[in-house]
This record gives sequence, C-alpha cells and structure tokens, in this order.
Amino acid sequence: MTAISPSTQRRLQQLPQLSSVWEGDRRYVAELVQELELDRDAALDRIQQRRELIVWVDGIDCVVRSMEVVNATMGNEAIVRALIKAMESPQAPSQPARPQKIVVRDRQLQFYLRGVLQDLEIVVEYVPELPIVDELFQRFTDLAGARAPKLPRRYLESLKATAREIWTLAPWSMLADYEAISIELNKWDIEKFYVSVMGMLGMEYGVLLYRSLESLHRFRAMALNRDESSQMESAFLSQDCIFVTFDAAVEISTKGSDLPHDVGTLSATEIEPNFGNIHPMEGMRPFLYEEEAIATNVALMALKQFIADFRQQLDADELPSLSATIEVTIPDLSAPEPILRVSGTAPPSRSETAIVETLPELSQELLKMHLALGNDDEFDPLELQIREDLIPNDSFISLGMMPWDRVEIIRQSVVYHQSSEVQPLGEGLPIILIQTTRPKAREIIERIQQAGGLQGICFNPGEDPIAGDRFDLGILQLADDEMQLFGEFDNDSAVHMEARKKWHQRSNKTQGYCGLIVAQGLTGKARGNPGIRETIAFLETKSLADDDLGLGTLQLMRHFD
Repeated sequence: MTAISPSTQRRLQQLPQLSSVWEGDRRYVAELVQELELDRDAALDRIQQRRELIVWVDGIDCVVRSMEVVNATMGNEAIVRALIKAMESPQAPSQPARPQKIVVRDRQLQFYLRGVLQDLEIVVEYVPELPIVDELFQRFTDLAGARAPKLPRRYLESLKATAREIWTLAPWSMLADYEAISIELNKWDIEKFYVSVMGMLGMEYGVLLYRSLESLHRFRAMALNRDESSQMESAFLSQDCIFVTFDAAVEISTKGSDLPHDVGTLSATEIEPNFGNIHPMEGMRPFLYEEEAIATNVALMALKQFIADFRQQLDADELPSLSATIEVTIPDLSAPEPILRVSGTAPPSRSETAIVETLPELSQELLKMHLALGNDDEFDPLELQIREDLIPNDSFISLGMMPWDRVEIIRQSVVYHQSSEVQPLGEGLPIILIQTTRPKAREIIERIQQAGGLQGICFNPGEDPIAGDRFDLGILQLADDEMQLFGEFDNDSAVHMEARKKWHQRSNKTQGYCGLIVAQGLTGKARGNPGIRETIAFLETKSLADDDLGLGTLQLMRHFD
C-alpha cells in the first residue's frame, strides 16, 4: 500500500481537528460529468473514458469540502487525493481542518483508508448509507434531468438522419475548409448561413454554419495569425456559428482493435453526429434550442440536396459559381404534437425554401488570407539542400525522454519499429515526438520505410541575419541521405534551451542513441501525451552533431513579392 509522504503527514497533523464527521463516496453520474467537463475539446472529442465524481462533505455543517471528476479506472488513491484537498484547501466557506471521523459505504475502502490515515488520528467507519451524499447526488441528477435536451425531441430524428446523409456524401472530399457556400433562409433570425466544411485534411469532420460573413472572416484571420494555444482558444470562442461534428459511435470506438478507429473510414451507421452552438457572448454549448434546431435542420437538408445535385461540378480544381433554390420538408412546429400517434401515420410537416449558392470570390479571398500568412519568411529548402514535405505543418512536436521500461513496452506494441543496439543507460532514451492525424502518421512511416529507414536526428543551427535571431532546426536524415526539416525552435526560448540541454546530456549517456515517436491523436484528449494506443511507430536511431551533416549555420531567406 502506498502511504502518504512524511512531509504531507506533518502538514496535515498541524491542521486543527474538528469534532465533525465527513462522508465520502465516488459515483458515476453521466449528465453531471458532462456538465463539469464542458469545454471545446468535449465538443470535438465525444468518446471519452467512463468518469466518476468523488465528493467529501461535512456531515455536520452539510457543506461540500471537495469534488473531483476522475477516470473510473483510477484506484482508491484518487479518493485519498480528494480527501487531502478537502482538508488542506477545501471549497469556500470551509477552512482547512482535519475531521475527527469519516464514514464510507464500502468495506474495502474503509480498510484501505484505515491504513493510509492511521497516523492522522482520524476514525474511519463503515455505514450502509450516506444520507448527505445521497441527497447531494440526487440533487445533481434532478438538476441534470431538468436541463434542456441536446436537441428538441421533434427534430432529433430528422437532424441526425440528415447529418448522416451528409456524411455519406462526404462534402469534404470536394470542398476545402476555405471554400464557402451560403444558405439564405430569411427566417428564424437567420438571413444567411455561411458554410465551411471540415474534413479534407483528415482531422475533424464537420459542418460549420456561420451566422454572418464577419464571423467567418474574423475566425479565419485569428486562427491563421495564432501564435499560441491561448490565442487559438480565443479565436475558437470568437465564432458565431452552429456546428455539427462527427465522431465514432460509442459501440464502434470501444470494440475490437486496441487502436482508435479512423473516423473517416466509418459508414454513416457507425458515426454519431453532435450538434452545438458557439457565440462570443455565450461561449460553447453542446445543444441547440428550438429555433436553432429548425434553422439548422432546413440548412442541412438544403445543403445535402445541393451537394447531391452538383457533386460533379463541385469536384473541380476551383469552386464554380452555382446557385439553386431548394424546397425541403420539415416537421411542422406550429402543429401541436399528439400525445399518442397512430402507427404508420406521418407527423405533421410543412415545406420551407432555401437559396443555396457557392461563393467563389469569397473562397479565393479566404485562400489568399491563408497563403499570405506565414509564407513571407522561411528557410529556403533549395538553399538548405533539405526538404520539408515529410512532417505536416500542424503536427505537435516535442523533445522529451522515455523511461527504459516504457521503451520495452512500446517496442512490443507499435505497428512499425526500427531497432538499434542501444543499451539501457541513464534514466531513459531521448525522444522526439511527432503527433499528427492517423492518415498522415501512416504517410510519414511509409515515406521513411521507402527511404530504407531513419539514419539520424540532428539539431542544426540557423539564423536570421537581419533580425539577429538564432534558431535550432530539427532535421531527420533518412537512410538514403535525404534530409527532412521537422521543426524550427527559437534559441531565445528558455523551455527549448532546457529541453536541448537535457537532450544532449541524455544522448551522451546512451552513447549517441535517441528515438523518434510517430503518433496519432492530434485533436483528441491524447494531444501532447499519446499513450500506447496512439503510438504507431518507434524508430531508434543516432543523435547526430551538426557537423555530421556539414550544413553549417543556415540563414533565413526573405521573400518579398
């Protein structure tokens, strides 16, 4: 059994001890967990592990002292962590203190806590019921049940059916995200929706319905100018749009292979459409109200018909000028919904009209915004004698270390492994992580295999002679001597310089060996920290000095149009 550290025990022993009884428990409450975890990632990544809520409440004062959401797979240590938090840093208005007694409704947990807390003079007892905790969870459940459903009931079937038909049509196979389409409604507070389709890059799949042209412009400008994740989050929340995203259905994501499913390969019956709204003043919410649902329903049905009618024309190198007036049939909102409908009878419906047209001029403008940003200053591949077409620009890249026990596990579990003669010296193997989408990860691996493998990893110096800035250029040397740029790192960054220092120290201990991890899961919960399921390739190779490549200090080439 893992014990509380001596220093933590001393801190807890110094807290005043209250003559109170605390109740503690952990339970699964689906609706509550969704509410507590509401963020932009939850909208784009629905398939999560089962989560539970841990609470510690003061049974005398009837106040919650701590509340934590954890994975159901976490052991009793999670309950102890929540208890320590309840003692040292409780929720207001409670003050730091130790209880005289705690009660739980699980015998095994009682024995566990007795052992862990034996030096803190806290009595641990078993009781079959926890009245305060029971009442608290009942209130949570009642509140969750009172919230608005994610979709109004009368539009639920129609919206999901239309979304799955759009999935089957796969508009992202024809339309890039900068190629815009307008849908004119002039109803439900919507004059026009400006549509952007996600999915051509094989990352998130979805349809964004912007309520104004200004919102579409603003988001793309902010997103293209982003310098860090906080700015990207600000850009995300600046949108004024309704969205539908597509994920693997739960039964698909949890069966069979240990590797996550490539959503883009699934059929319409294997995906789950998710609807939501983003507004600068409201933030993001994963549900639609009545008027939003009906406007979205009409827009998606019109978009579906437009794509089906003009599929051949849309699948062109440039977006053509197309327009159509489309009539769709929707449930009749004004007709009262019967308490009981006779089997075989259709629900009341009515017709609505939408004008759908492509916007080639706007699309060209958005494309120029993309091309204009980030391309004025670059390291010229011709001058470098290296290429930069192996690693996707939107990849997550980091320097780190993998402990030797994990190295052995990864060796046995990855799809592609390049071995070496490295000995387990030092704390672990220095690692470069490149995380991207699953299709792009496979392309990287295939390219490296075609070249005969990975020969080495090098950090070569680079500089901007005008601004005086200095860089580290991360370079992969393939077995056929081709060199590929995988990253540019600012030498003024204290974080990078510390990472480089550790990379050098660890490489010396491993006698010049290092590794490259290629992983999927760029847009999910595993972003920046891929697990075994996300890790596709592990390549053991040599850490090269900059003079091994003979490139010297490379200079930034400026291009002015």
